[in-house]
Amino acid sequence: MPIIRHLLPAALALSICTSTGVTAQDVAGPALTYADLVALADGTPLVVKAQVRSQVPVGPERSPGLAPGHVRLYIEARTTALIAGSVPVGESLAYLVDVPLDPKGKPPKLKKAEVVLFARPVRGRPGQLQLIKPDAQLPYSPEFEARLRPILAALVAPDAPPRVTGVRDALAVEGTLVGESETQLFLDTENDGPVSVTVVRRPNQASRWGVSWSEIVDQAARPPQRGTLAWYRLACALPERLPSQANLSRDARARSLAAQDYAFVIQQLGPCERTRD
Repeated sequence: MPIIRHLLPAALALSICTSTGVTAQDVAGPALTYADLVALADGTPLVVKAQVRSQVPVGPERSPGLAPGHVRLYIEARTTALIAGSVPVGESLAYLVDVPLDPKGKPPKLKKAEVVLFARPVRGRPGQLQLIKPDAQLPYSPEFEARLRPILAALVAPDAPPRVTGVRDALAVEGTLVGESETQLFLDTENDGPVSVTVVRRPNQASRWGVSWSEIVDQAARPPQRGTLAWYRLACALPERLPSQANLSRDARARSLAAQDYAFVIQQLGPCERTRD
């Protein structure tokens, strides 16, 4: 989202509308899913808790890219906590945010609302932030912070799973017994870290699968628990179907088995549910 030069003139920043009782919670939209929160937090330089001090609507002519039914607001706020980030922030903040208009077509009144900002600093302009997305301001609550903090910790952990970018290779091999097989899926990652998924089928047993985040292809690997960063890296990144060029199996039966096992993994992971783009 572009930063308006000096955000807004100081004189305009003084024309603050009075509150009508509409809160940040009223413009939050649907409840955020785990995937929504990871997408917001992943790679974000600053996560800041703040209290809105004042707001000024920005005219449409100065709001390029504004979605229909929304208004861009110039916000001045007070920092109350730095939830995550290594960049220092001052007590006073200023930023732009896009929020939906109320049922009467008016901007919501957010003065005194406590919010969480997912942002980056503006170079050369102390106290000014740029949200990572036009609407990356969310209402604060202790419950929301309790959901967010484990995600932030998981993202910076030394053993954090890498970002998966696709499927590199898939190979299915049938065993000596009828109904016995093993499929291995080797995944591409953003930093070339090793990730492999193994699907094992045995006669008269339920199919089992697991993921290994190391160089070792481990048949004893387990599936990731839903609502964890490892689950997110797979469920929200893998394509719905196995890419044909990734299937290294040569005969038609083995290729079909690799595709079936890949579909089994996708079904086991479940959908990557999101309420935000």
